[in-house]
This record gives sequence, C-alpha cells and structure tokens, in this order.
Amino acid sequence: MMNAIRALWRYRGFILGNVKREFQSKYLNSLLGVAWTVIQPLSMILVYTVIFSQIMQAKLPGATTGAFGYSIYLCAGVLTWGMFVEILSRGRSTFIENGNLLKKLSFPRLCLPTTVVATALLNFSIIFGLFTIFLVISDNFPGWIYFAIFPVLIVQVLFAIGLGITLGVLNVFFRDVGQAVDVVLQFWFWLTPIVYVKTILPEDVQRLMVYNPMTGLMDAYQSILARGAMPDWQGLLPALFLGVFFCFLGMRLFQKHSGEIVDEL
Repeated sequence: MMNAIRALWRYRGFILGNVKREFQSKYLNSLLGVAWTVIQPLSMILVYTVIFSQIMQAKLPGATTGAFGYSIYLCAGVLTWGMFVEILSRGRSTFIENGNLLKKLSFPRLCLPTTVVATALLNFSIIFGLFTIFLVISDNFPGWIYFAIFPVLIVQVLFAIGLGITLGVLNVFFRDVGQAVDVVLQFWFWLTPIVYVKTILPEDVQRLMVYNPMTGLMDAYQSILARGAMPDWQGLLPALFLGVFFCFLGMRLFQKHSGEIVDEL
C-alpha cells in the first residue's frame, strides 16, 4: 500500500494533467465553456427549491430549515448520491476507456482510478460550494456542525472507490458487470431514503434498510444539513467496513491481474 502511495505521489503531475484535460474536454467547443459548471448545478438547486419549497410546499418532519426544509433535505441526498454514482460508474469503466493509454505508456495503473476520484471531487466541490452559498444566503447554514460533513465524505469516497476499482477489474474480464451496475444503481437509488423520509416506511422495512450502506451515509448528510444535528456515527460503520473491504479486494484483484488486464484490452 505504501509503495502504491509513493508511486502515485511521483506521478502526481500525470494525475493532475489528466484531471485538467478531462475538465477542459467536457466543455470543448462550448460557447459558455466553464460557465456550465456553475449554470448546471445552480439550475438544479433552483428547480428543487422552487418546485418543492414553493409550489409543492413540502415540509420535512423535524427540519430546522423552515420553508426550504425539504429542498435542502433533497439536495443533501441527491448531490452526494451523484458524486457516489460518478465515482462508481467511471471507476467500473476506467480501465476499458483508457485501454490505448495502458498499452502505449508505462505508469502506475492506479493513477486511473485516482484521476476518477479527483475529477469527481472537483465537480462535487463546485456544485456543493454553490449549495453551501445557497444555505448561507437563505439563512439555513447549520453552523459549525457543517464541518461534520468531511468525515462522512471520506467514508463515502472510500466506499465508492473501493467498489469502483473492484468492479473496474471485473468489468475487463466480464463485460456484463458494467451493464449490471447501471440496473443496480437505479434500484439502489429508490431503496435509499433520498427523496423520501425512511420513517414513512413500515418498521419491518426500516429494519431492513440498515443493511443498505448508503442509508447511513445519506442520513448523515441530511441530519447535518436539513436538521442541523450531528449524524449517527454508528450508521456509517457498514459503509466504512465495506469500503475498507472493497479497497483491499480491489487492490488484490488489481495486483493479481494487472498484466492480464492489458492483454485483455
């Protein structure tokens, strides 16, 4: 593990160059260019705010954020879920998409999933930064509790990249894995309390949701941002344990089959 970290540090320029190139290519030949990084997330936040807090006038039980309670609850889940999906989806296809690069250049293969995480965090920091500005302007900023987001974010990224690397290696040899991930994510989204509050579900179903590692993560974000309360740290343990497990499993699979990956591509 330490050798991998040192190798990534030596190739930090290569990773940063990849992140910069991906960010720029996303808006290539666009008239507004980088401005879309602000327009797209801002429009999403405005839609959630106008529709759910003004038109539907949805209220969130236990929220301390007034008329914007449900829209903040929704943004807290949707925005962080989006980051998770971006890391997982791009992680499962990163080796396939960069097949030509792997064949032509010699570099630590872990630079590719590292680039995925760095790019996703850059995109997330932009959209979540705008969301934070909205919280401040609307007088709904939760105060110092806001900074409890960072350990939750670390757990989520660990879980996403561990699962992403594992699926990325498997996807090289079994292409059905990539197709199955899209289907699973659709069901996973609706089985996670993001657009609804889990307390509306029957008690038996609520007990089953404990086994969904994303439930604890989403509940943590929503507690911090919508309720202004510290999260239930124990609820993060399933995602933390699975994140560590999949990181070791993914690294093991990668080290064992790194040579075969290039041949397969």
